[in-house]
Parts: sequence; structure tokens; C-alpha cells
Amino acid sequence: MSFDSLGLAPALLRALSEAGYEKPTPIQAAAIPEVLAGHDLMAAAQTGTGKTAAFSLPVLQRLAGDTRTEGRRPIRALILTPTRELAAQVQENLRDYGKYLRLSSTVIFGGVGMGNQLQALRRGVDIVVATPGRLIDHMQQRSVDLSKVDVLVLDEADRMLDMGFLPALKRILAAVPRQRQTLLFSATFAPEIKALAQQFMREPREVSTAPANTVANTVTHVVHPVDAANKRDLLLHILAQDSRRQTLVFSRTKHGADKLVRHLEQAGVKSAAIHGNKSQNARTRALSDFKTNRITVLVATDIAARGIDIDQLPVVINFDLPMVAEDYVHRIGRTGRAGAEGQAISLVSHDESGLLRDIGRLLKTDLSISNVAGFEPSSPLRLDAGAPRPKQQQRQPRSQGGAGQGRPGGNGGARNGGTGGNRSPAHRPHGHSAAGTGENTGNHKRRRQRRGPATNKA
Repeated sequence: MSFDSLGLAPALLRALSEAGYEKPTPIQAAAIPEVLAGHDLMAAAQTGTGKTAAFSLPVLQRLAGDTRTEGRRPIRALILTPTRELAAQVQENLRDYGKYLRLSSTVIFGGVGMGNQLQALRRGVDIVVATPGRLIDHMQQRSVDLSKVDVLVLDEADRMLDMGFLPALKRILAAVPRQRQTLLFSATFAPEIKALAQQFMREPREVSTAPANTVANTVTHVVHPVDAANKRDLLLHILAQDSRRQTLVFSRTKHGADKLVRHLEQAGVKSAAIHGNKSQNARTRALSDFKTNRITVLVATDIAARGIDIDQLPVVINFDLPMVAEDYVHRIGRTGRAGAEGQAISLVSHDESGLLRDIGRLLKTDLSISNVAGFEPSSPLRLDAGAPRPKQQQRQPRSQGGAGQGRPGGNGGARNGGTGGNRSPAHRPHGHSAAGTGENTGNHKRRRQRRGPATNKA
């Protein structure tokens, strides 16, 4: 199958050809005709399957058929994403795909000033890509008008619910027209996703190209048991095997990511961290440096890594295993993309044995476990039902109106578009984020009390 068989316009086909796209991926082949036909759509697509093009191409084609050249352009398509990095990536793809169309777009997310965003909105744009928290800020300031939206896209809807964005989504849905086309892309059709779809979609079509929580068969999984105290040295040992190889390393916490980067830098490894406590400029610079090989190691937390899209990333290393097994699938989805080979290496200490067992049960496979000479653990891993797990921080009571509501001075969490820290092992079907995700929450809270109201960083 080719892209021209999907009914795409010549301008889009030309842009795809110049970008090196040869044939559609399964999710693109399944979703594009449904969207072009005007149907609401629920699409299950894993990371790295080409889902951005699956909704961007037909949305661009729909809008191109009604280009308005007089007066201020109303917003006709709204694309919501959970994180800043993903929003920026979607905007970049829109520019590439629509380079021969007379359409304009802009991106809205937190962590930066609102000045440039306000200017773009005042000029008028056809498409807005936004994180929910910052979009709510604009709605409160009446700087954005969603009354003419024809197409609404929820990208990575499962992650937006996990991050506590349900209240914000409901406010945004109340501001867009009821007569619209709605596209929902998610890694799974979990019950809370289907419940959300029933509330705001009209007889949606469903497409799914892979079972839930599947990984690319081109990815090799390797587990190295190691004592927690020796993890950093083992990481350096692995990185030294090919000092030029781009490597994405996952840390469970923001503090741990920063600490690991300092250790790598002291050892002469060019690296940077990307997480929610970093300014948007710092996050953008770190990602750019990684993509252009100015640094070889990027250390990320789970949420901040959303939107990291790097062609043929050879290896992902789990310095810490994720507390939720599904996040392992999202992590390693950064490698082995588009048929390329990839490697997922996990450094697992004895107290993470239970987490490794969860991952194996989720993937329905036995992960290859091998010791590294000189780094053999003092205690072997346990994979039985009583396997130990890391102790979790005690969480504060959940906020009923902070994160995701777009309220200045509220708990940072989800409304920063990717700064919410770590996810609870249980899903949050009601969309409320924990008040105090991430590390050192108590210290942050005390500092806010001393300084007065928190500044609006979303």
C-alpha cells in the first residue's frame, strides 16, 4: 500500500516524499481513511508506530479544503498532548507535512512566557497544539477562542488521564463546539478511556494495530543484576563499550536524574537531564543537544520523555525500573522504531525484583538475565510472588482541584504539561492527580509557604 492510495492530496504526498516516507504504517493505513471520511475515531497505537502522521495528515487535508484568507483566522483544529516535548514534536511534524499548504499552526505549553503565544493567537492560526494546563490559562485570560474548532485530537489520552488532566479536559470539551470531529489516540482502550469516549464522541470507529502493552520484536531485552550501590559504575562500564553511541537512560526520580548526570559528567561522559523541574529552555536545549550528538547520554524521567522522537536510537537503559510495568513498554518504545533493531538494558537491584516480575508477566515472556563480570550482586534476584519492591514515598492526600485545573498557584503536577513527577502504581480513573508527585514534595511545599503564592509556570 502507498500513501497515494489513501486519498491524500498531492501537496501532502509531495511533502511525505521529500521527508522520505515510502509507505504508510499499519496505524496510518487504518486511521487515515476513517478520518478522511469524517468519522470520530478511537485508535490504539503504541509509541513509534507513526500515530502523529495518522491524525495530522487527514486533519491537514480537511482544513486545506477550507482555507480562509480574509480576516483573522479562527482555530479550526485543536490537538491536546500530555507533555511539552510531545506538543513540540507534533508541531514540528505539522510543519513538515503541511509545508505546501496555506495553513498556520502554533504550539502552546507551559514553562515559558505567554508573550509569543499571545501574539500568535492574536494573528490567528488554523491549528493549535497544546498541553491542557497552559490552554486553560489562556482560556481564563480569554486569549483563545475555541468556538470554531472543527477537529479535536487527544493524543496519548491514557497518559493525560494518568497525569490528572480529566478536570482540565472536561473544561476544554465544554468550550469547543458539540458538532465536531473527535480523534482519540491511546496506547490502550482501558475502561476509563472508553468511559471518556462515551461522554464526548459520536459513534466512534475503532482501530487497533497491536495488542495492548506489546513491544517491537526488533528490541532485545537484557537484564543485568547488580547491587544498588554499584549501579552507576556498571552504567559507566556499559557506556564505555561504545562512547559514541546515543543512549537514553531512565531514572525513577528527578533528583536521581540530576545526581546521575553529575556522576556521568565527572567521569567525562557528555550528558544532560530532562525532567519536570527543568525550565522549558533547559529541556529543549538538552533534547536538541542529544539529537545533534553534542551529548551522547540523555537521562530522563518517564513523563518528561514523552515526545522524545529520535530516529534509530540504538539503546535504552533502565537505570531504575519503573514502578508501573506499563511504563517499561513506553520507555523501550523509544528504540527499535520503524523496523530498526534496538536494545533495552535494565540494571536491576535485589529490591527491584518484584518490579521485574511485573514486567515479565506483562510482556508474557522471560527476560534474559545475565551477570556482568565484576558487578555480580551480593543477593540474587527473586522472581517469585514475594519478590521485594522498592519502598515508595508516602504520598499526600490527593488534590480535588489543583493539578489539571489550570489554576495559578495550584499544585504543579500535571498542569505543567509534563512536570507531574512519578505516577502511582494504580491508575487514576477519575483524573485527580496526587498532590505531591515526584520527590522532595514536602520541601517544595514549605518553600512555597515562605515565599508566598507560587508563580504560574505551566
